[in-house]
Amino acid sequence: MTTKNIKDHRDEVMTRLKYIKEKVDANYKHLEKVNGRLNKAENSITAIKTTGYTLYTVIGALIAWLGLTK
Repeated sequence: MTTKNIKDHRDEVMTRLKYIKEKVDANYKHLEKVNGRLNKAENSITAIKTTGYTLYTVIGALIAWLGLTK
């Protein structure tokens, strides 16, 4: 290869690497947004499950207490 061909090849590779870097950076930013929304959703689900378990326990204890008092 001549020096010009090597330089042309290097320039082409650098252009492609810049394009790949831009795409990876854009995907990273998008992934951060998705992860933020996912964390909020998981926290909401955990709160709903905790409330449900608490109500289940309280209602179960109340029914058991009513059954024992009869």
